[in-house]
Amino acid sequence: MDTAERRSPLRILAPVALVLFGLALVLIISSANGGGGGGGTSSSSAEKARDLGSGNASKTKTRKRDKLPKSVYVVKSGDTLGSISQKVGVSVTKLQELNPNLDQFSLVAGQKIKIR
Repeated sequence: MDTAERRSPLRILAPVALVLFGLALVLIISSANGGGGGGGTSSSSAEKARDLGSGNASKTKTRKRDKLPKSVYVVKSGDTLGSISQKVGVSVTKLQELNPNLDQFSLVAGQKIKIR
């Protein structure tokens, strides 16, 4: 029975420690994914409200922008006269009439085009 006396308590503690480590890892991962209790829901609803623009400040900004008529479009990288026409709702011929010096094949990002 010398072998029973020589067995170390680590033979039992090592598997227990491994199981506890696994549980701790699962808890950390679930809390990082938003699996936490009530705190996660309020922050996610606040994020949804921010993303949807339901706050008062974003409504005010939108109203101010809607009141101002847009008369100039700033060309972005990859824009064509046809894509600009679709974005602003003005025909290509009207854009060419408003901008007689405009070369539709050499649009440059940052260039300003009259649309109204």
